[in-house]
Amino acid sequence: MIWYAALIGVVVVERVAELVVSQRNLKWSRAQGGYEVGVGHYPAMAVLHTAFLVGCLAEVILLDRPFIPLLGWTMLAIVIAAQGLRWWCIATLGRQWNTRVVVIPGAPRVTSGPYRYFTHPNYVAVIAEGVALPLVHTAWITALVFTVLNAVLLTTRIRVENDALARLS
Repeated sequence: MIWYAALIGVVVVERVAELVVSQRNLKWSRAQGGYEVGVGHYPAMAVLHTAFLVGCLAEVILLDRPFIPLLGWTMLAIVIAAQGLRWWCIATLGRQWNTRVVVIPGAPRVTSGPYRYFTHPNYVAVIAEGVALPLVHTAWITALVFTVLNAVLLTTRIRVENDALARLS
């Protein structure tokens, strides 16, 4: 359990790092004339992702979930791969990456890196992590609830992003 709590702690630190990068990029984007779209869903996304991390730990502690080695190690490998994909997305988008949806007039659409394979590769990472991180320690309720709620949220988020990308064309 201690190492699982440490893993969640590492993910929390990674999320804080993302927010620092996002804020820096938001400031830069606004200086380039960028403007945010789809503001309404952002608070729900922040709450869902925070609750997800809390749920990972709470379910394991409160329901005494066991560590099942074959499942746990497999899911840990997926979590690590998801983090790699997430940071590949961030590196590929550079200053255009943000946790918010920001349109920068005249900015080219990025089609390199993972974006040459998927329109929204960061969400592939989010979905994979949403299933795998709780299942590292058999927190299947958290995995299920997050997956369902995230699917609802991503329906809105992807529509907002697609509309924003259409503005760049």
